[in-house]
Amino acid sequence: MNSFINVKVDSKYDGYKLQVFMREVLDFSSRFCTKSTREGRVKINNGKATLYTKLFEGDTVSIDLPEEDKSIIEPDKIDLNILYEDDLYIAVEKKPFMVVHPTLKCPRETLLNGIAYYFNEKGIKTMPRLVSRLDRDTSGVIVIAKNSFAHMKLAKAMENKSFKKEYIAIVHGALIKSKEIIDKPIGKNEDGIKRIIDENGKKSVTEYNLVSKNEKASLVKLNLITGRTHQIRLHMSSVGHPLYGDSLYGEEEPEFIDRQALHAYYVNFPHPLENRIVEIKCQIPNDMKNLIEKLELEKAPL
Repeated sequence: MNSFINVKVDSKYDGYKLQVFMREVLDFSSRFCTKSTREGRVKINNGKATLYTKLFEGDTVSIDLPEEDKSIIEPDKIDLNILYEDDLYIAVEKKPFMVVHPTLKCPRETLLNGIAYYFNEKGIKTMPRLVSRLDRDTSGVIVIAKNSFAHMKLAKAMENKSFKKEYIAIVHGALIKSKEIIDKPIGKNEDGIKRIIDENGKKSVTEYNLVSKNEKASLVKLNLITGRTHQIRLHMSSVGHPLYGDSLYGEEEPEFIDRQALHAYYVNFPHPLENRIVEIKCQIPNDMKNLIEKLELEKAPL
C-alpha cells in the first residue's frame, strides 16, 4: 500500500499555482515540490501537472509520497481498541500500565509494537510515528501518524496550539476554585526522574475545571497549555491536591487505585487535508470508574 494524499482545492485557493499551493498550504519544501513534480508523482484530477499549473476550486491534487524506510519496530499481536482511523492517522486507547514505545527494559509488546503488527496486516508500509506520548501508568488517547507528512502537520498543529488534549483526574481534597490556571515553571530534579517547581525551569501552564467534589476528593478536567513531563501531576500536587495513587508526587494508595488517577480522554485537531476538526474521545477506564464510586463523586459527563 503506497502512501498517497489527495487534497480537494477549496475556494480560497482558487487560482493558486500548484507550487504555491504545495508550499504554503501543504507545507512541503521547494525541493520536494520540484522533485516530486518532475518525477510525475503529483497529479491534478489524475492528469499531468507542472509546478505552474493553475488550480481551480474543486480540483483534486494527488501526491504520491516517497517510499519510507520499513519500520524497525518489531510487530507484536496486541488487542487494540481503535478510536479513530483515516488515511493519515490512527488513534487508539492506551490502557493503564502499557508502555508506549520499545525501550531497553521493555523492547517488545509495547503499543507501537502492536501498531506495527496492525500496519503489516493492513499492508501499510510506513513507520508509525507517535504524535504525543503518555506516561506508562496514564491511560487514554494516543494518536499515531501513518506517514511523515501527517506527522509534520500535527507537529505544527501542536506548535501553534491547535492540537487540543484534555485530561480527567481524581485529586485529593475539595478544590476551592471551580476553575484555575496554574502557571509554575518546571525543572528537572538532578537525583532522578522527578520534576520540581523551579523558578529557572521551563514555563509550564495547566488549566483545570472542577467537575464534582466532596470533602475527600475532586474530579477535574485539565487542559495543558504547555506540555512538560509530569506537568499535571506536579502542578496539582503543588497546589495541595495530588492525584490519587500518584506515588511520585503524592502517596501509593493501593486500597484506592494502583496508579495515578489520570486519563487523557479527549483530543481534537484540524485535519490537514479536509476542512473539519477531528474529535476523538476515550471513555474512563474501569479502575478510575471504581474510584469515582468508592469516593462517592458524581460521574464526569463524558
